[in-house]
Amino acid sequence: MEIKRMFAFAAIGLMACNKDEAKIDKDLPDVYQKFYNVTEVYQDGDYVVIETPGIPEHKSPYYSGTEWEDERYEAYNGSNTAYNQNPNKIATQNYTFRIPLNPAVSSNHSSTPMGPMGVAINGVPFFNQYAAPGDDLATEMNTFDQYNGHPQVSGGYHYHIEPVYLTSLFGSDALLGFLLDGFPVYGPTENGSTVTNADLDVYHGHSHATADYPDGIYHYHITATDPYINGDGFYGTAGTVTQ
Repeated sequence: MEIKRMFAFAAIGLMACNKDEAKIDKDLPDVYQKFYNVTEVYQDGDYVVIETPGIPEHKSPYYSGTEWEDERYEAYNGSNTAYNQNPNKIATQNYTFRIPLNPAVSSNHSSTPMGPMGVAINGVPFFNQYAAPGDDLATEMNTFDQYNGHPQVSGGYHYHIEPVYLTSLFGSDALLGFLLDGFPVYGPTENGSTVTNADLDVYHGHSHATADYPDGIYHYHITATDPYINGDGFYGTAGTVTQ
């Protein structure tokens, strides 16, 4: 228990430091004030712009051989006995996410792209449920580090499934980020119960009030089984991401 408390205090201290360094427009709604470990968050017309280097503030075996190795490298200590580290190393990216400030349901529900389909509150991208077009995560999942992320060939670290560092820090029912359509992503529990795919629609979400949106909003949930974060496409009209 004492070790867990020490980890929590250290993690919160690091988060506070990274949050102080981020430039976040204080006129934006409170949900966007939750971002940290990013460069800047601001409004541009009808969009919220999130600029982020995309590197996780938590430790990872994928920091080996990088400029952050001394402070952020941690050997794999997770529970996956089939863990097989990929050859890539975490590298700084230059992401600019533009997501709708006032998201609305789309008429065509476009498919999520390969690559970033959203962004977590720590500035790390969310990827969809595929390792490659038409290829599920069954094998690739064995390369996820102890916090359920990994880098692709250019060093872009990302989460396909639950970002357990964030859920351990903020709670399994917490707001974890947004998809490109501007709708929020929540963790795998709600009102004290585990959310399953059966509780969600084909886009992997549902609509009702949340702690952050007392008037109600459509929102996605991360679940323990495929498709994990998003289902058959964006519920809303997607914004853009460049890097």
